[in-house]
Amino acid sequence: MLRVRFAPSPTGYLHIGGARTALFNWLYARRHKGTFVLRIEDTDAERSSWDMVTGIVDGLRWLGLDWDEGPDIGGPHAPYFQSERLDRYRALAEKLVAQGRAYRCYCSSEVIQQKRQAAEAAGGGWMYDRVCLALSAEEAARLDAAGAPRAIRFKVPAGQTRFVDRVRGDIVFDNANIEDFVILRSDRQPTYHLTVVADDIDMQITDVVRGDDHISNTPKQVLLYDAFARPAPRFAHVPLILGPDKKRLSKRHGATSVMEYHRLGYVPEAMVNFLAMLGWSPGNDQELFTRDELVAAFALEGISGGNAVFSPDKLDWFNQQHIMRLPIDELASRVQPLLVDAGLWRDALAAADRDWFLRLLDLLKPRVKKLGQIVDDARPFLDDRLTFEEAAVRKHLGVPGLRGLLEKFAARVAAATVFDRQSSEVLLRSTAEAEGHKPATLIHATRVAVTGRSISPGLYEVLELLGQTRVVSRLAHAASLAHE
Repeated sequence: MLRVRFAPSPTGYLHIGGARTALFNWLYARRHKGTFVLRIEDTDAERSSWDMVTGIVDGLRWLGLDWDEGPDIGGPHAPYFQSERLDRYRALAEKLVAQGRAYRCYCSSEVIQQKRQAAEAAGGGWMYDRVCLALSAEEAARLDAAGAPRAIRFKVPAGQTRFVDRVRGDIVFDNANIEDFVILRSDRQPTYHLTVVADDIDMQITDVVRGDDHISNTPKQVLLYDAFARPAPRFAHVPLILGPDKKRLSKRHGATSVMEYHRLGYVPEAMVNFLAMLGWSPGNDQELFTRDELVAAFALEGISGGNAVFSPDKLDWFNQQHIMRLPIDELASRVQPLLVDAGLWRDALAAADRDWFLRLLDLLKPRVKKLGQIVDDARPFLDDRLTFEEAAVRKHLGVPGLRGLLEKFAARVAAATVFDRQSSEVLLRSTAEAEGHKPATLIHATRVAVTGRSISPGLYEVLELLGQTRVVSRLAHAASLAHE
């Protein structure tokens, strides 16, 4: 049974890179009917907080990435918080000491820093010199009796460490370049290398899919698996995500928190689709996927070895496409809270005016890139207190003779026995021609009159949705602003 995990450290909210890693793991698990585990790596107590855990969980839930085992739902390998597994890590570190695979180190951080600085000043690098490995039992006992702080270091064996990366192929490290690394600090806190290996062993993780900034960590972890006499999982290191400037994605590139994109009006279907395409390809030209289609198509072999570039314009395109794909009732439910916040919602939109509201959304959604844009575009339909764009008034209501033209058009609309998109177009064009104006002149002026703007969806659809009474009222008001 395939088992993968997403193991964030709750020192920040769920960012784009972490979300993409979680998505790849989730897709891989769902594709192969495996298990997706959520584990919280919160041993860094000073930087961790429950608020941050909540931020990560909220982001995953918004994206629709559910987990089969985790801190809130439990599972056969609980607990899923590392802070609740400290005794396990300490026992494993001591076991390695007893086996001769690790040793106690009494060197203070100050001494190590001095040695490193001296080596760098001399133009060279520095690795831990194993001075504590040479301590006699008597010297170690004396230091222990004196209460000297001590860490535990893993003793790196001679030779090479190799593993097969499912994205990058065979990777080999010379152990001579790997220093004896700390697995338990002098304050008895375990380090990342020990905790991640211990947890992946205990939780029976079969595959590790993570960012390729972890490649340098992998040989140390492979050595630990070997020391514990357990097979290492299969590794797949996915490319980093870069900003448009080809530098590592960061806050300077705009919003990087997943929930910030939610607040900006992106829909989760679009974000999932966009993230999946950052470094992965289905092997054909298809770009738009539902979540189920991604599950069916996803394969680790489709992950590129090159870094992916985050394009805000591409994300906007995905968002526009997925908003277009939303069933109209679903779009209505997502827009309603935004309209409530904007003071534009009325209960009738969910009752007597429901059909009209759905028609409005159907008219607006082809032009929308973000959900919040619907609120702005819907304002002229939901609020009779029009705000006129000054430039639009100057350009389109400043034509000589326009006041009389709008008054004539308003009168003909008021007298019409049928008023829909077809009849309104006939009325407009015939009025303009009868008064000696080009239809375009009245089209632009009418658009400004009924929406306050120079740009809108199709004018005749707008007129039909606004209705005869409101159109007459707005034409009459605009006539008072127009050039005589």
